[in-house]
Amino acid sequence: MGLMIVRHKVKDFRSWKKAFDDHAGAQKAAGLTKPRVFRSADDPNETIILMDYKDLKMAKTFGASADLKKTMEAAGVVDRPTIYFVEQA
Repeated sequence: MGLMIVRHKVKDFRSWKKAFDDHAGAQKAAGLTKPRVFRSADDPNETIILMDYKDLKMAKTFGASADLKKTMEAAGVVDRPTIYFVEQA
């Protein structure tokens, strides 16, 4: 079990959040569960997303997918996302 952490800035949080929620089926199909969305206290358009995964390979495939890139662009992501995959030590 691990955690996928995504950090990026968005043009408009409300629009981005709708697109994120609409993409839940793809997240679930990739084995990602328990999505948690956070906003920076200093910049409300900077987001941090945490999602649990069981299969690292599936999570990495999703993180590198053209579908995710296209969805992020359409949702208004304005910088290059940073994605981490971590496991509890």
